[in-house]
Amino acid sequence: MRFSTCNLAVLLFVVFCGCAQPSAYAADTPDTPHTFRLENGQYVLDGKPFRIIAGEMEYPRIPRAYWRDRMRKAKAMGLNTIATYVYWNIHEPQPGVYDFSDNKDVAEFIREAQEEGLYVILRPGPYICTEWDFGGVPSWLLKDHAVVRSTDPKFITPAARWLKRVGQELAPLQIENGGPILLVQVENEYGSFEKDHAYMEQIHNLILNAGFDKSVLYTADGPEQTPDGSLPELPAGINFGPGEAQKGFATLKSLRPQGPFFASEYWAGWFDFWGEKYTSTDAQKQANDIDWMLRQGYSINIYVFHGGTTFGWMNGANSKGPDYRPFVTSYDYNAALDESGRPTPKYYLFRDTIAKATGTVPPPVPQTADPITVPSFQLSKSASLWSALPEPIQSKDVLSMEDINQAYGYILYRTKISGPASGDLVLDALHDYAQIYLDGKLAGTIDRRLKQNSLTLKVDGTKTQLDILVENTGRVNFGLAIRGERKGITNSVTFAGRLLTGWQIYSLPLKDPSQMTYTDAACTGPCFYHATFNVAQPADTFLDTSAFTKGMVWLNGKPLGRIWDVGPQKALYVPASWLVQGSNEVIVLDLKGVPGHSLQGLNHPVLDAPVH
Repeated sequence: MRFSTCNLAVLLFVVFCGCAQPSAYAADTPDTPHTFRLENGQYVLDGKPFRIIAGEMEYPRIPRAYWRDRMRKAKAMGLNTIATYVYWNIHEPQPGVYDFSDNKDVAEFIREAQEEGLYVILRPGPYICTEWDFGGVPSWLLKDHAVVRSTDPKFITPAARWLKRVGQELAPLQIENGGPILLVQVENEYGSFEKDHAYMEQIHNLILNAGFDKSVLYTADGPEQTPDGSLPELPAGINFGPGEAQKGFATLKSLRPQGPFFASEYWAGWFDFWGEKYTSTDAQKQANDIDWMLRQGYSINIYVFHGGTTFGWMNGANSKGPDYRPFVTSYDYNAALDESGRPTPKYYLFRDTIAKATGTVPPPVPQTADPITVPSFQLSKSASLWSALPEPIQSKDVLSMEDINQAYGYILYRTKISGPASGDLVLDALHDYAQIYLDGKLAGTIDRRLKQNSLTLKVDGTKTQLDILVENTGRVNFGLAIRGERKGITNSVTFAGRLLTGWQIYSLPLKDPSQMTYTDAACTGPCFYHATFNVAQPADTFLDTSAFTKGMVWLNGKPLGRIWDVGPQKALYVPASWLVQGSNEVIVLDLKGVPGHSLQGLNHPVLDAPVH
């Protein structure tokens, strides 16, 4: 699809006059029906062959004020389509309670894509992976031990209700209804999970019943997993990384010689784990793959074009056997467009590659305002976590977060143990990180990430208070391990070989710490630290968290994300749209807090600090 001389002239006019950019490579005029089909192994739009050149960018990870900016930069890189998942767990936080407001307004996100001249690939799941807590599935399914991603009615019934609700929001935005949605994906990489075609057929039918019958439906798997995860009646896309393009498409052609040939995810970057080095990938190798695929005439979705930020508690984790590896807050992904929406050298390399391979002239790259620094300011007020405990739940045995209708945050288990005694405190099974206190004094930590489940204790008193403060550091989002991914202490606690019972359990979702009472008194241990700082003109910045140990940061009531001194991330992205001119409020929870720390805003991210 060439960029015409006429369109270029119009674009230059509006750029120089300061107006909004026009829809170069324009997708569709809203409300004008079009046709999109598969014919002879090719995508065909309004009767003409059409190649998808897409990039993944997902609405919950991008502040709403920046959606259009990121879309315009997608077009300026040469993309004609964006892809997005739909995140079940943020839209249905409780069974039957839906939220499509503010940054969750996925329909508006898709409408804005169309207004910016982009088509859309929709990926509604119900499972989506994407390094997101529980793969986007709501944690409340675990309360009744639903077997997720199976034909278990405890999973299928709420999944059917959810997909029907997605259809109400988004089916009207399909291409034949005048919207921009070309493709709709059925499930997600199921061949890497199980081989259950009955389940896949159920999900296929649920998506059709939800009204997604005017788009081309497809499945997506690794090339070798395609037989297990695909359906014979649907086209199959393939997902793979650098250096795997030719082999991957050879495998797809052997399985589906009729086509279409679509790289449904080409991994042009990678994610990062707490306590592990930042991942930097080979941009030239990726550009070579993109060039080769486009010159073959194949369609492609770059995963990700722009990752953004996994704000708040929503990061997932990987797990294999005893390994548990939670993801950092940033979803920078070493992508073409970085976490804060700034074009990288990779962006310009990809832009040139796409232009040369397709013979097109992309629009100019929109300007991006520079990030600012914020002078250091003291966190002078504080409040102890221990002073803000809610009423406890009384239980003979330990309960998981899901058992007490809690999704995220912390959970505190309290009981009395008799002494004097020595032995191992064993948490079976801890999900995920615990600080152990005896009569209010920190005795040690237990970290699932380090394959720990016990701590040797010496108890001197006849009746000693045992506190176990547990953090949910992110539910596993990939593999069969997700089916047992309850949070807190998920089985039992023993000390010196004896089962401990008689628990007080405190639910600590920490949804609004701004309501706590902050004082000038010094606070040590699990503490919230509070401050305000002034901004003359809001602009992006990065809060330097290197002075703190482990916890969470809130800005003006919004959860920015997790902090952890194990690295590699040591600064949190602050979007300009979350700041206000004048006074801004910041709260830091530090599990091993000490008074006297300060914060500052950097004009650059810190994603590659040393790890330990």
